[in-house]
Formats: sequence, structure tokens, C-alpha cells
Amino acid sequence: MALPVWALTLLGLVGTSAGLRPRKLDFFHSKTELNHLVVDETSGVVYLGAVNELYQLSADLHLEQQVTTGPFLDNKKCTPPIEPSQCHEAVLTDNVNQLLLLDLQGQRLVECGSLFKGICALRALSNISVRLFYEDSSGEKSFVASNDESVATVGLVSNTQPGGLRVLFVGKGNGPYDNGVIVSTRLLDQAKGREAFEAYTDHATYKAGYLSTNTQQFVAAFEDSLYVFFVFNQQDKHPPQNRTLLARMCKHDPSYYSYLEVDLQCLDPGNTQTPAFSTCLAAFVATSASGRVLYTVFTRDDQKGRGPRSGLCLFPLGEIHTRMQDIRNACYMGNWKAGDDPFYKPFQGEIQCGGHSQGASDSFLCGSEHLPYPLGSRDGLRAEAVLQRGGLNLTAVTVTTENNHTIAFLGTSDGQVLKVYLAPNGSFVEYGSIPVEINKRVKQDMVLSADRASLYVMTQDKVFRLPVQECASYLNCTQCLSSQDPYCGWCIVKGRCTRRAECPRAEESGHWLWSREESCVTVTEAQPQNMSRRAQGEVQLTVSPLPTLGLEDELLCLFGDSPPHPARLENGDVIVCNSPSSIPSTPSGQDHVAVEIQLRFRHSDVFLTSYQYPFYDCHEAMTLVKNLPCISCASNRWTCQWVLRYHECREASPNPEDGIVRAHMEDSCPQFLNPSPLVIPMNHRTDVTFQGRNLDTVKDTSLFVGSDLPKFEEPVKTLEPGTFFFQTPKLSHDENETLPLHLYVKSYGKNIDSKLQVTLYNCSFGRSDCSLCLAADPAYRCVWCSGQNRCVYEALCNNATSECPPPVITKIQPETGPLGGGIRITILGSNLGVRADDVKRITVAGQNCAFEPEQYSVSTRIVCAIEATEAPLTGGVEVDINGKLGHSPPHVQFTYQEPQPLSVEPKQGPQAGGTTLTINGIHLDTGSKEDVRVTINDVPCNVTQFGAQLQCVTGSQAILGELPLEIYYGGSRVPSPGITFTYSENPVLRAFEPLRSFASGGRSISVMGQGFSLIQNFSMVVIAEPLQSWRRRRRDTGPLYSRTVVGTEYTRYNDSRVVFLSPAVPEEPEAYNLTALIQMDGHRALLRTEAGAFEYVADPTFKNFTGGVKKQVNKLIHAQGTNLNKAMTLHEAEAFVGAERCIMKTLTETDLYCEPPEVQPPPKRRQKRDTTLNLPEFIVKFGSREWVLGRVEYDSRVSEVPLSLILPLVIVPMVFIIAVSVYCYWRKSQQAEREYEKIKSQLEGLEESVRDRCKKEFTDLMIEMEDHTSDVHEAGIPVLDYKTYTDRVFFLPSKDGDKDVMITGKLDIPESRRPVVEQALYQFSNLLNSKSFLINFIHTLENQREFSARAKVYFASLLTVALHGKLEYYTDIMHTLFLELMEQYVVAKNPKLMLRRSETVVERMLSNWMSICLYQYLKDSAGEPLYKLFKAIKHQVEKGPVDAVLKKAKYTLNDTGLLGDDVEYAPLTVSVIVQDEGIDAIPVKVLNCDTISQVKEKIIDQVYRTQPCSRWPKVDSVVLEWRPGSTAQILSDLDLTSQREGRWRRINTLMHYNVRDGATLILSKVGVSQQPEDSQQDLPGERHALLEDENRVWHLVRPTDEVEEGKSKRGSMKEKERTKAITEIYLTRLLSVKGTLQQFVDNFFQSVLAPVHAVPPAVKYFFDFLDEQAEKHDIKDEDTIHIWKTNSLPLRFWVNILKNPHFIFDVHVHEVVDASLSVIAQTFMDACTRTEHKLSRDSPSNKLLYAKEISTYKKMVEDYYKGIRQMVQVSDQDMNTHLAEISRAHTDSLNTLVALHQLYQYTQKYYDEIINALEEDPAAQKMQLAFRLQQIAAALENKVTDL
Repeated sequence: MALPVWALTLLGLVGTSAGLRPRKLDFFHSKTELNHLVVDETSGVVYLGAVNELYQLSADLHLEQQVTTGPFLDNKKCTPPIEPSQCHEAVLTDNVNQLLLLDLQGQRLVECGSLFKGICALRALSNISVRLFYEDSSGEKSFVASNDESVATVGLVSNTQPGGLRVLFVGKGNGPYDNGVIVSTRLLDQAKGREAFEAYTDHATYKAGYLSTNTQQFVAAFEDSLYVFFVFNQQDKHPPQNRTLLARMCKHDPSYYSYLEVDLQCLDPGNTQTPAFSTCLAAFVATSASGRVLYTVFTRDDQKGRGPRSGLCLFPLGEIHTRMQDIRNACYMGNWKAGDDPFYKPFQGEIQCGGHSQGASDSFLCGSEHLPYPLGSRDGLRAEAVLQRGGLNLTAVTVTTENNHTIAFLGTSDGQVLKVYLAPNGSFVEYGSIPVEINKRVKQDMVLSADRASLYVMTQDKVFRLPVQECASYLNCTQCLSSQDPYCGWCIVKGRCTRRAECPRAEESGHWLWSREESCVTVTEAQPQNMSRRAQGEVQLTVSPLPTLGLEDELLCLFGDSPPHPARLENGDVIVCNSPSSIPSTPSGQDHVAVEIQLRFRHSDVFLTSYQYPFYDCHEAMTLVKNLPCISCASNRWTCQWVLRYHECREASPNPEDGIVRAHMEDSCPQFLNPSPLVIPMNHRTDVTFQGRNLDTVKDTSLFVGSDLPKFEEPVKTLEPGTFFFQTPKLSHDENETLPLHLYVKSYGKNIDSKLQVTLYNCSFGRSDCSLCLAADPAYRCVWCSGQNRCVYEALCNNATSECPPPVITKIQPETGPLGGGIRITILGSNLGVRADDVKRITVAGQNCAFEPEQYSVSTRIVCAIEATEAPLTGGVEVDINGKLGHSPPHVQFTYQEPQPLSVEPKQGPQAGGTTLTINGIHLDTGSKEDVRVTINDVPCNVTQFGAQLQCVTGSQAILGELPLEIYYGGSRVPSPGITFTYSENPVLRAFEPLRSFASGGRSISVMGQGFSLIQNFSMVVIAEPLQSWRRRRRDTGPLYSRTVVGTEYTRYNDSRVVFLSPAVPEEPEAYNLTALIQMDGHRALLRTEAGAFEYVADPTFKNFTGGVKKQVNKLIHAQGTNLNKAMTLHEAEAFVGAERCIMKTLTETDLYCEPPEVQPPPKRRQKRDTTLNLPEFIVKFGSREWVLGRVEYDSRVSEVPLSLILPLVIVPMVFIIAVSVYCYWRKSQQAEREYEKIKSQLEGLEESVRDRCKKEFTDLMIEMEDHTSDVHEAGIPVLDYKTYTDRVFFLPSKDGDKDVMITGKLDIPESRRPVVEQALYQFSNLLNSKSFLINFIHTLENQREFSARAKVYFASLLTVALHGKLEYYTDIMHTLFLELMEQYVVAKNPKLMLRRSETVVERMLSNWMSICLYQYLKDSAGEPLYKLFKAIKHQVEKGPVDAVLKKAKYTLNDTGLLGDDVEYAPLTVSVIVQDEGIDAIPVKVLNCDTISQVKEKIIDQVYRTQPCSRWPKVDSVVLEWRPGSTAQILSDLDLTSQREGRWRRINTLMHYNVRDGATLILSKVGVSQQPEDSQQDLPGERHALLEDENRVWHLVRPTDEVEEGKSKRGSMKEKERTKAITEIYLTRLLSVKGTLQQFVDNFFQSVLAPVHAVPPAVKYFFDFLDEQAEKHDIKDEDTIHIWKTNSLPLRFWVNILKNPHFIFDVHVHEVVDASLSVIAQTFMDACTRTEHKLSRDSPSNKLLYAKEISTYKKMVEDYYKGIRQMVQVSDQDMNTHLAEISRAHTDSLNTLVALHQLYQYTQKYYDEIINALEEDPAAQKMQLAFRLQQIAAALENKVTDL
């Protein structure tokens, strides 16, 4: 069923180019997404790779074979074969086809999927279900494709050389779980001990380095001669850019010496200012007349937000090879400009160019080991796009040739294939397009069929077979040639449009007319050019271009309806035909008829050409102009003549007689002309004279003149020869002022040619007053007749007057105006002058009004512009018309007034404009709408409504923000103080659903975005543009027109969601290119996201019920149709039975089921006559459209016992029994229930309060953290540089702390001794690089009893710095020592204890090694969540009181650091001015219970927040001053005002000084001048004396063990109990803080244990090492391995960093913050252990706090370890590369010399023991290590005394 349905649905999507019947559409529909397509050029078979499927199709896309390739159990991290017991994360995973290639030589199909790390299989071409090779247990060496669906893989099957091995060249990007191989050469057959799909050689792969930040997306692979090429895009991160690269290497190069990659740039010639197209989407190589060419399609996003822009670029392969040779030469010989080195080494590393002789590139075409390789150059190839497209992407390209013409087919992102012709001049011309599947992206694999007659095009889930040409669809030569299709031409002998190969005589001249150059066969000339219908003769036709005609090519003439007769050929291109025997009648109103001449081939009846030949009719010619029969006859284009005697028109005779007016001599016709006068008044007899000419044959005594409208006829009298006259009757016509009269002249009833035309006029019409009358045309001779008080012809009046009455004013518009004047006043009335010059002066309300003559209307209207006035006034209007004054009546007055705008609504709108503003105020209706102008920042706001309120629509604005609104009346601005309008950013559309609608519309489309609250009016706009192919197809059935549909039904829910009802579009949506937009006031947004564009589909079809009635069966109604769920879901669809709803149950593509009401409802429309039609209708409603499918008949049988009776009889007794039982039980347990409810309510109340508090605190914290986040974005996370980081991690915990010599880096060596000492230390460094010496050195030290654990830690850190330049060597030493350490624990049978503590040098070396290797990971990934966690804790702690003495806080995670009293406090916001820094006052949040030092810390934290903590001023170095009034007061922790109680003094707080909210404080540097002499305040340095025992201090809580003796014993005990106990209420604070910080804790754990980025290679490397050793020592206990990994990474590194954020960040960690970090660190440690912690009431609060989450964290740790185990192994080579990069980047910054010096101290201390150990070691003896140490000691023997 599916295929016929789809065929009907998509029939219109791929139309023909002409107007024929739609051709049958061949396509195949896959049930999953299609990935790849290849075609066997020998058999024509099509192979498809899809998700979970492979298809083998015939050439016409019929399914032959199908193979299922998935889904199967897999996980990207697991190595195949997948065993569920080993890969617990394995789930059913789709298999995306990554590679599909043909090996025609081996008759095999190569297919690779994304499952199982991208392994491949070989299948038989004849039957793909036969698998020839598949191996999933070969490990990493068989991983070919990427296992990431989003990472493309390309390949090429070829021979390494002629007759060589059959190999597969592969290029792919590197996914997160890939093996890192980018380019590789794989075997296709077993060879050299290697299986298929293994690397050709050990060197035939290139891997991306672990430090590589570039990502590749491969596009295509192709071969040329001895080379193979790859086209790919690479996203560079340093600097960030996307590059398209072309890589080349020799096919027979087993070591990849020849690898060379260069940039490909496609430039946009239309816009040189914009960057080049950035990304290549498809590539294809084809052979043209000039050689092989690489065709590429590129894209880039338009900078102005207009969507993508794409282009087609050409790169000839010859130029590519030449350019690559030039690049190789330049590198080998070092020829490049200074400072402009374009070369680099791909896949990480540095290239060394230069130093090679000329000709090396030619001598070694495939490179060599001694030449630089692999080689990359940024100075590559450039080409200008020959074709560009905006608004869409070109996604596929295929190129072919036809008759040496190059043709390209380009797939697009909106589902079309563009047909493009490459002209000989190099330009591309698009000559057509095929809509494939609207708004569905055409995929990259677009392939020609084996016979090159069809094109296979692939979309999401369909593949189509499209003909490359549709020549046969063009019905005639004109259509054929106008198609401009380079495939097509007009075949003369066949009489149809064909390809050249299909035309039998195409090689003969003129027999195949190519569409792009030729013209159709045409009759260019006919002799004679025309013929009388009464004549007979031959017609000679000149034909061009006339094809070459042979003897058999006889032509026939078909002239009209006459029988065909043979044509005669003369003079090569002249064909002679006889005139027809019968000619059609001449059409009415014409003087000729055109008859078609057809030329056809006799033997085939094929049409050649045709011509419309005219036959004229002279008799009809004389009737064309009724009053001019002779002139009409003689003046036409035929050869007609006028016969005077018979008064008729006849064909011209060869020998004309007398009495004939010959053709084209119309001036000789008898005629009357020149009437006088030309105007005739109505209702008055007028004498009219006129002239006559050529009247020899006309008797002047028999002439009559007349008119048909108005009807009259009068005799003509002769005044003198040639001059005549007649008198008109009194004619009247009141409908118009004038009426033209065409007068005829007759003689004996026959018309004589008359050119007499006069005008009848009416003086009264439209002239109601004197001025209008006098202004009439003087030729009319109208006068104002005072007696009749009307305008009449002068002869009809006895008392005409030339003086008009005074002017009368009846109305003025407008009646108000602004004080600034400048507006036009229209004065209406009568007798306002005859002409503009009559108006002498105008005053309005006593003010002059400037007359505007161009607006003047005679007598009735005067327009003038008023002048300005200083004050409001009202007055009349006066006009002076030639000295006569006219005044306005009392009710017509004009008022000057001042408009006063007061407010505008709304206050803001989108930047695109379109907002309707309503302006309120006083006198806003001053003047008229045309006089008002509104602007916002000089941008007009179009006034739409004028009145007491003004309304205007805003325009688009270039800038955002609050802008002034200005109003002008008559050009003068009126004051509008404070009236502003804010332009905000346009709304953003982010998503919408659903993605489609039926054509009838009405579907709810939910649009999500941001900024919708700005908008007043929404609409959904659909622009429908007919597709060109459908325009042609619909010529016969009616044209298609462009149209725009606007849907205005919507519901706005909030600022981010609006739901529209889709508008209805034309019935055939597939015939249009439909673009859906959302109109938001003045802003339009395309309804398009990454998920696709909104689309319309044709409405579904329903089958009516058989017989019109459906019987209800099984309480379900079934309706059938097609495409029911294409744009509708079960929840949206509606169905009704009569007036009641039918509940939808199922909706599929073809079926709908719904459950009708229980009782038969009444019909919607009751039928009175036919009772059978009173059954309820069944109505289906999809959106806006309804279908009535018939009526529903209910089963009329009634049950014997109704359900309404059964239910009560059964249920009531059961309910009674249950109720009695429950009542008895309830009475017994009522009291216990009350107690339980009481406790439960208390617990719920407590839980609710904690929850509310958490929610509030978390909300506040998130708001604050947004500010912190903005600070982070502004200043960056303050990550320490590498040296400071290592100094703090390695040496800060030492006994000297930050004074340690390794941190200070100071060696006190006299200058005279420095060279000697440094030289000796370098020798000592070389000695340390001897493995034998170093191992002996470490063993000797560890054997010394006084070599303490602290010394071991310090020694290991020194060693780390000393060997940092060779971290590979350092790792090797650590590896060796670890093997020894492990051996010890295994022998002792206690391996779990290994790595538990840092009791050996190697354990500390491991800690340092992890710290070094994870620095970059910490900086890039895990640092941000850790820093945010630290800031969140710090903010939350400081939000509540913190006791400065006890170091306890109200908000903490640590119960021992919890402030156990309710301290009253209030938050304050103070304004802080930093003296001498010139910055504005900064608001700082503090607490009124904060000590002055705490306030200073918070101020410093806020003021200097964008600077590293190390640059902040110290608290003791600043003074805080408060100026409550005119006085100034310096605030201190302790001063003379401090509160005293015995020997206790309380530290001063802001509350103590009575500092209020909003106070202003001044922060300044310490200075004596700032200490007032009379204040006697303690200087900051004196505080320590005040803190001595005799002056003990407290802040918030007095220590409870120091209760004053003066208090009673009882009171003392109560005080002690009160302050010492922490109640449950206080403990809930821990829970509150924990809940508030939970998200930050989870984020940190997630970043460490479930990283989005790849796990650092060091972790994978070391964990694999532990796994290997466990396997080696047969340790099968998973707990032991888990403990090793936990002790080596989480506890050794992460816990250390978590507890000490200042190791990695430039921050200061307070004790109260440190206490909370310790709790999180302990939780992290607990999560990493497998031991189950049994919790009880006695468990520590810290354990209870995270008891709920600990299981989740444990699972994260387990998953993390498993994930690492399943990662691709990190080889020693990869690890060494990584370590070498770290050494190179950071060693120079470390104090290596100081470390060597410190290490030598241990050598000196244990000198004898070390010498003895070296002398006893044979290897050391062989290398004379003891002697070398003695030499170094001799050089340094005075070093200690020197120091």
C-alpha cells in the first residue's frame, strides 16, 4: 500500500519542465535514514547504505536484496566483540552506514558501520546478503570507520600500483571514542600476514595527537594517476577558523612520505568584502574538454543574518598538481618570504623546511624519509565561485558531459536539483531545476546511472531516479529550444525534441537544432505578402534554416482546409505552394482573415514549419469607420480602391479606370471637413458652416447632416462652391458639461466621408455661482444672468453681469492649529474669485495666512498656510477677493492652541519597529492628520490615527535603548519632555512544533523563543511561489499565481511561547515553494530551525461510508483514508457523532478509530422528510477542515437488565460491609492516629520550612552567581600559571611554606662562584638522567632511618622539578619504582595497602605526575565547576553571620563550624568610595553584625573582584571611614568605644557604630594623617596587644567555658547548656546549605567523574598500567584494583585540589570556607570507596548530610572506571608525545637549578652511603657513576660554606 500512496503524493514534487502529462516518478522509500548510495556501472545495480539496513536495488529502484545490520548491543566505549558481562553499558544501538564502496575488480561491496568501533565487512556484489569477510575480534587494528554518527568517513578502493595490491584508502574525523586514526591505507585481502582491513603497513596511518585541537570532517576521496586525494574541512581552534583542505599522497607510498595538504579557498566574486566560503559540503571529479576538474560546493553563513550563502568552485587537477609541486619545492629549498612561513606539520608537530637541493621534488615524486613529511601549507589554491546561491546550501554535485558540453547537477538544502550548463567561456548558466522533496535536504551521494540517462538523488529516507533530461516532454520546437537544456535539440525528420544520439540524421546540416544555439525552422518571407480572398495564385515561402533535403524528402503544403498538395522547391530555400480553394469567412470588425500554411514531410507526415498567410476583403474594409467609407477603403494596408460611381470598395485592378480612388490615395476621397464653430451651446439654434472637397461626383442639393446621439438630421445649404452650412436644432444633454458630436453627411441615403466633429456644451453644468461662470472657457460665451441667477449662454440672457457678489465662506478645515503655525487651512465657500490672482489677502484669527495658488480651486476653495502666534487665540477668517471682503460666519471660527503630549503607551517595542504607539495628551487633535509628524530618534513613526489620541507605527531603528519621542505640528516641534520609547532587541525564534500542517490549515503551531512580550500583533505569513515546472504543467487547467497568506489567529502564553493556527494555503502545496514566516510587528522571522523548515502537505483523503451509513460495532467507529497522520496527531484530531464528540483512540496513515458516545446523539442538521437521515452524522475535523463521511447507526437492542440496576444491587451491600469493618477498626486506632498525625504535621512543617528555605537560598544564590559568572567572563577564572601551580602543590605544604627556597627561587651564591656551581649542577643533572644512578640514589635514601616521610615528599617534589625537562624519563623511573613497590606488597600478600599513603618516594612522584598531567585538564574543563563551587560556598557562608573569633558560621556544611546561637542581624548595602582611584561609589552587601575587618574584606572582595587575589590590598593596609554628617569617623575592630564586660571586650561591628543601610564609606590606604589625635584609636598593628589574655575579645558568641564568676551557679549552668548545645533547628541549617549548594557539588562531581571531554591520557595510561599489573600478578579481586585507582587519582589528586582551591586558583580560602570544603572532600572520598557505610543516629552529621547522594556518587565512580577501561588504549608513543609537549611548554619557567642544588644537599648528607651503593652496583661500576659523583662533589665542596 505504501508505495502507491507515496507515488500519488509525490507525483507533483518532481514535475516535468513542460506542460505535458506528469511522468511517473521512480523512487524507493527506506524505513530508516539513508546514508550512502553507489551504482555498479556495469550492471546498473544500485546499492544503498542506511541506518540498520543495506539495500540492493535494480536500476529502476525495485528491491532485490535487503540486509539488516542493526541495531545490536554496543557502546562506543567498549571494544568488540561485545560481551554484556564485560560491557555493562551496552544497549541496543543503531548502525549508521559510514562507508559504502564498490570493488568491481573483486566483485565485492565494502561496507562499514558505526557499530563496534567502525569495523567493516566485504559482501558479494551479486547478492549483498552473502558476507565474504567479517571479523570483529581483531582489536584496534581493524577499526576503520568512525563510530561517531556525526563524524564522516570517506574511502576509495584502488590498487597501490598497476597489478598491485587491492587496498582501501580511508579518511575520517576523530570522534570522542575513536582510535584517533585520521588517514589510513587498508588491505582488502589477506597479505603479508595481515587480515583484510588491517593497515597496509605499520606506517600507513596518520593519527591525531592527543594535544591536537583540530577536528576534521571529510567530504570526498578520489584518485588521479598515481595519487589519491582527500577533501576535508578542518576546524582549527588556534586561531579559531574553519579551513577546507585538499590532501594528496601516492597510492604506493607505504610510509606516507608523500602526504601533502593545502588550503582550498572558494571566493565569492560578488562580494569581495566578505570572507571566502568557509566549508566544503560536496566534491566531484569529472573529465571535461580541458582535462579533469575538481568541482566543489562551498557554504558560509551570511554575516547579516540572511541565512547561508553557497557557491560552486572549479579546480583543474592539472593546476592542483602544479601548485603542489611548487609548494614542495618551496619547502624543500626554503623559498618563502621572511616572516611569512606558510608551512606546518599536520597531525601535530613542527616541520623543518629548507636545506635540500633543487629538483628534490621531481626526483622524489612520492617524497622520501630524508625530506620533510607530512607537509601542510596554508598558501594553497584559490578559485572564484562560478555560481552562487543565497538563502540555501548547495549540498551535492555531480558533473557529466553530453556532446562535449559540460553539465552539472547541484543538490540543495531545500530539496531541489539545479541543472547547470558550463558555457565554453567558463560561466555557469542555470537552465532548470527539479523539485525532489520540498524542504528535505538532498544528500551528498548523488550519482548518475550506468547508462548516464538517469540521476539517483537521495534525501532523508528516499532515493529518487530522475531523468537527466526531459526532451520528449517539449511538444514543439519553440518549447524545445526555449528550454535551453543542453541535452535537447529539435530533430527535424522526427518532428520532436530529442537528444542528439536519438536523431537519425543529426550529423546532416540543419537536421538537429541544438537548444542553446539554434533557432527553429521559420518562414522568413512570403511572396506575395498577401492576397485578396477573391483571387487565386501561388505563394512563395522563404524558409530558414532549411535542412538539407534529399530526394526522398518530399514536402507537402497544407493551406487551410484545402487538401495537401506537393510543394515545389526553388532557388535552394524557396518553397512554392498553391493558394487554397476555400477560404474562411472574414471575422466581424476585421478586413482580413489569416490562413495557416503548413509544410510537412510526405513520407512521415512530420511537421516542418508553418506560416499565417493573410487574405483581405475590400468590402469589409469600407465598413471599419462608419462615417469615412472611402478613406477607410483607400487607406488600409491592402491594395483596395474606391469606386466613386458605385460607392463601394473593390480590389485594385491592374489598369485602373477613371472614377477610381486608388489605394493609399485617401486624400482624393469626397469629404466634408472644417466645421465652424467647433462648440455649440445647448438649447440654442446655431448656424454651422463647413467645407467640402473632391465633390465632383456628389450632388450638393441632396445633402443632409445629422447625428445619432442626440438624434437629429438637418438639410445642408450651399453658401458658395465648396462651402456649406446648416442650422442645428435646440439640443439638450444634462448628464455632462460637454458632449462630442460626430456628424454624418448623407446623399441619397449613402454616407459621404465626413470629418465634421463639434462639441455640444452646457454653461449651467457645474457652475453654480458667478465666479465659476465667469471662469468658463471664453469660447463657450457663458455669462452670469442675474435675473435667472444662473450661468447661461450669452444669447439666452438679457441682464448679464460681469461683477460677482462678495465672497461667502461656509467652512474651514481644520478649525484648530498650533501656535507655531505652518499648517495649511482650506477655506471653502462660493465666489472666492475667478482666478488665483483675484485673491489679495487672507487672515485667520487676525493672523496673516500665506495664500498657496497651486492649491486654489476657482470660486470654491482657497488654501493658505497660517503664521505663528505667541499665545492661544480664537477668531474668524477673512478673505479679500479683488477688494470685496468675505467673512466667516460666527460658527466658523479658527483656534490657535498648543498641543501637549503627556505620555505614550507602550513604553518599549522591537528594534524592527511595527509597534503601534498611543500618545495621550491635551489638544493633540490640533490641525489635521497630514500636519502631524512623529519621530523617534529621527526615525518616522507613521501616524495612523488622528484625534484626541494619536496613534503611530514605529519604524526600524539602528540603535537600541531609550530614545526621545518628538512630535511636530506643521513643522514645529511641540514640547514633549520625558516622553521616551525604548527599542529592545528583536524577538528570537528558537524552536517550533509541530513541523508541518495540512494545506487546509488550522493546526496549532507552538513557537518558542524569547522576547515575545514586546510584540503587539503576531501573524503567521506563508508566501507561496509557484514552481516553474508546475506553471508550465498548469497552462491548460489554469495558471498558478504567487500569493501571500496571512493567519492572524494566535494565543500568546508568555514571553517565550506563542501558539498560532496555521493558515490555509492553496490546495496543491507541492506545486508551490512555500515559505512560512512569523510576523511580529515589524519583525519577520523565518519559521525554520536546525530541525528543518515548516512545511505544508496536501490534505488527507477519506473514504465515505459504504451506502452512507456506518453501523457502530464494538463501540468503535472506523474511518479509512490516506495520509491521515502526515500532519496530525491522535491528540489533535477530532471526530464527532452528531453534536457530540467521538473520543479518538487510534490514528495511523490509513485508519482512524474513535469511541462514540454511549447514547445515540441527535444529528447536527435534522432532516424532516427522510427519517433515515435523522441518524447522526460522522464528522472528522483536522484543523480547519471537516469531512462528513456519512451517518452512524446505533444498535437499537436493549439489555434485559439495565446496567444502572445491576450496579446498585451488587455494590451497595459490598460498600455497607466494608464500611462497618472500617468503622470498627477506626474506632480502635483513632487515638494512635491523632498522635501520628500530630508528629507527621510537625515533621512536614519542618521539612517544608527547610525546603522553602533551600529554594529561596538557592534562588538568591543563583542570582548572585550570575553576577559572579559575569565577573568570570569579564576577568576569566583566576587560574594560576603553571609554575605557581606546581610550586604550591609541591612545596607550599613544606615546613617553610611560601618562604621555601623552591618558591622564592633565590640561591645565595657569590657571583665569583656562580659559573662553577652552575656547571657542576648541570653535571649533576646529567648524572640524575642516568637510570642506574637515580634508582640507587633513591634506594639509598629510603634505606636511611632518618629519611622521614616529610623528607621523602620533599625529595620527590625536588626530583619532579629537576627532571621536568624529560618527563618521559621521569615516567620511566616512576614505572620502574612502581613495579618494585608492587612486588613488595604482592609478596607481603597485602596489595590493598599499596598507594594508601605517601610513605615512599615513588608514591609522591605519582602525586606530582598526576598534578603535572592534569593541569591543562583542570584549567580547561574541571576548573570552572570547582571555582564556581568555591565561590558559591564563600558567598553562602558570608551571607550569614560569621564569628570572627570562633571561626564559626551560621551557614556551613560542617557541624563543628556551625554557629550554635540565633544571632540577630540585618543585611545592609553600603556605598563605598575608594579614595584616590577616581571610580564611582560601589554598592557592597554587608551585615550589620560584621566586624570592621570583615566589612573591609567584603569591600575589597567586591571592589577588586576582577583582579587576582594576590593583587588585592591587605585588610590591615586600608582604613575604613564613615561620614554620617559633617564629621568623619574611622571604623576599627577595637577602640575606646568598644563594649567591655569585665576583662572581655567585644569586637566592634557596624551595628556598634550604628551604620545604617545606604551609608557611604570611604576606603583609603593607611596614613598617619588619617588618625585623628583625639580619637586615640588603636592602629591596626596594635590589635595584637589588645588580644592578650587580660583583654580577651569576643564577637558574636562568648565562649561558654569562661562564664563570669559573678553570675549565679544556676544561671551559669543554664547559660552553658544554652550555648553549648546545638539543637535540631540549628542542624537544619546544614541541610539548608547543602540543598542550596547541591547543584554546584553535582556539577563538580560530574566534571571530574563524567567528563564531557576525553579523559586525560595520563589517567587512561596509568589505569591501564594498574590493570596490566593486576593481571600479571593474578589479582582478580576487583576491590583491590578499585582501591589502587582510587588512591592514585581521586584521593591523591582530586581531594587535594578540592581541599586546597588556592593550589590552582589565585584565591584566599577562609577557615569557614575550608571547613565546608572538607565536608565535600570527605564525601568525595566516601564515594570512591567500595565499603558500605552503615549509618545510624550516632553517625557524624557530615556523613548523614550526603547519605542520600553517596550511592549516586559511588555509581558515578564505578562508571568512570569502567568507561576508562573501555577507552582506546594510549600507547607509550602517544604518552611520550604528550609528556614531551608538557616539558617543552613549561620547563623553562621552573626553578630547575634550585631544585638540583636542593637535591645535592641530600647527596652531601648521605654521600658515603651513596658512593658505597654505586660501587657495589655492577651497572654503576661500568658507567663509573661513583667517580662522576666524586668529580661533582669536588666542584661543589665549598658550596655550603659559600652559602
